[in-house]
Amino acid sequence: MTKNSKNNKFNESDLYNIILALSRNKLLYTKFNVADTFQNRINLIFIHFSFIFIKSESKGFNTKHKQSYQKLFDYIFIQIEQNMRELGFGDVSVNKNMKFLVKSFYSILLYCRKYDEHDLSSKISFLNNWIKSNLPINKENSDNLVDYFDKFAAFCFDLSSDNVLKGRLNFNYKVK
Repeated sequence: MTKNSKNNKFNESDLYNIILALSRNKLLYTKFNVADTFQNRINLIFIHFSFIFIKSESKGFNTKHKQSYQKLFDYIFIQIEQNMRELGFGDVSVNKNMKFLVKSFYSILLYCRKYDEHDLSSKISFLNNWIKSNLPINKENSDNLVDYFDKFAAFCFDLSSDNVLKGRLNFNYKVK
């Protein structure tokens, strides 16, 4: 942990690493058969981050919290851009892909804002659209993935803004 984390101050790199760890959860790739691709990893980051980001829009969040979420948003996209460059993408390709990724994030965010209002089939369709599987889509995997994100969304909506900004995102999913 960094010095800032020990002092309970906001550190976007620590929070990014927590979101990254959530999106790299072994369970997603083994139990739910999510394909381990660059695009899937980014989409999983976006879905996890969307539920956290939505908290910044709720009542009771002050300007300091919103500025911290903006820093995290910027940091996530900077990290994705750097990763793309490390993978050998050129400037033109990175710029084109970043525009696509920003649009993708906002599409995911718009859906997640009303996540609780959607029925099971809508959630399955949403997740199958953004997360590709190693195996043909089956009901059990789809239901488990929806259950995972149902529980993650509920977990995030119950968090206080201070807990999020202090990196207290100890989400542990138990397979049903």
